Amino acid sequence: MNTLSMVVLMALLSSPEKHAHSDKHGQHGNPSNIDEYIAKMEAPERAAWQKPTEVIQALALKPGQVACDIGAGPGYFALRLSSVVGEGGAVYAVDVEPRILKVLLSRIEKSGAKNVVPVLSLPGDPLLPKGACDLILIVDTFHHFPDPVAYLRRLAQSLRDGGAIVNIDFHKRELPVGPKEHKISRDEFLATARAAGLTLKAEHTFLPYQYFLVLEPDSPRQR
Repeated sequence: MNTLSMVVLMALLSSPEKHAHSDKHGQHGNPSNIDEYIAKMEAPERAAWQKPTEVIQALALKPGQVACDIGAGPGYFALRLSSVVGEGGAVYAVDVEPRILKVLLSRIEKSGAKNVVPVLSLPGDPLLPKGACDLILIVDTFHHFPDPVAYLRRLAQSLRDGGAIVNIDFHKRELPVGPKEHKISRDEFLATARAAGLTLKAEHTFLPYQYFLVLEPDSPRQR
């Protein structure tokens, strides 16, 4: 994390009630009840359709690599990524909501993970170092970005050569889980990705309610 991000993060976490982000476009907006929101995110039944173990395996990360979780929340995926990349790697856990990052910090301490870096981001900028990440993961978060094309371009700048951006999100149809509104279809997302200079590299279809797309920049010049 850059020095400015760390300073801002610690300042906001020291007084979250005064600084909680209220912008509707934030990765998690401004949930009024953090405990209820986190409980919903981590409900035991989520594992049955989110398949986190299979998702992590499909990402094919290696020990020593650097991953990023956009809209990390309390660490549902970030802490799992931490175990895969190991002590020689790192995970940037990015979110705009300081109260959720405070929960994540507590979980990092309890888990003993030394390679997870919480990043308090801006709605339109993840505040990631350029050329730092082997993989950037976005799960159920893309619809919050205020300027999706610009945000994807910014993420691409933070990729290392050979790096990839993964987007997992709900299909735009009636589903028993997930949001009722604010869904972005697979085709809509891919059109946005193409406008940002990204190409579909691979796709996984084992998730029952979500698409799982792996993207790479069209050319190194975009990084």
